[in-house]
Amino acid sequence: MERFFPFVLDLLAIVIMTFALYFPRHRRKDMVVSYLGANIGVAAVAAILSSSTVAVGLGLGLFGILSIIRLRSDELNQPEVAYYFASLALGLLAGVSVTPLWLSPVLTGAILLALFIGDHPRLFARHRNQIITLDAAFTNEAALIRHLEELLGATVHVAIVRKLNLVNETTVAEVHYELPRQVDEYVAEQHGIRATEGRS
Repeated sequence: MERFFPFVLDLLAIVIMTFALYFPRHRRKDMVVSYLGANIGVAAVAAILSSSTVAVGLGLGLFGILSIIRLRSDELNQPEVAYYFASLALGLLAGVSVTPLWLSPVLTGAILLALFIGDHPRLFARHRNQIITLDAAFTNEAALIRHLEELLGATVHVAIVRKLNLVNETTVAEVHYELPRQVDEYVAEQHGIRATEGRS
């Protein structure tokens, strides 16, 4: 019975992570099967390897290989990367023997709590980040920030020039900014559904 407890806990955790935390906030159906498949696959393989003397090394190797394959196969934003690593970690916790017995539920709960808090729609709800291409070449940072604040109607905290073309007069900048306070009301009305821009 003790051997099946981690798998039951893992199934409960991955269901909560995928359907209660991730999907309501990000609405990407294609990532649901990715998280579920990666989690169950890692748990199954780790369980088989747990009888081997090199189980830990192989488990971590599997963790790394799957991470590299997934991260290279598609463009993911940072929250989705965090959810993907969490699904792998939950599966690895279920597959390997963890002692004392209470440690696995505690670590599982810590992972879910970190995702719940870190990706909560009310946390830094007005902060966004974007890559913006401007039809002007800005060599002065202060002038760039003033232009961006006027364009976005927001307070720009960081503006990093990624590409400056003085011939075609274009600027590509990564912008971290904060929207006006009225956005808090919009976020509350949308019940945590993200806007199209990324968050900082």
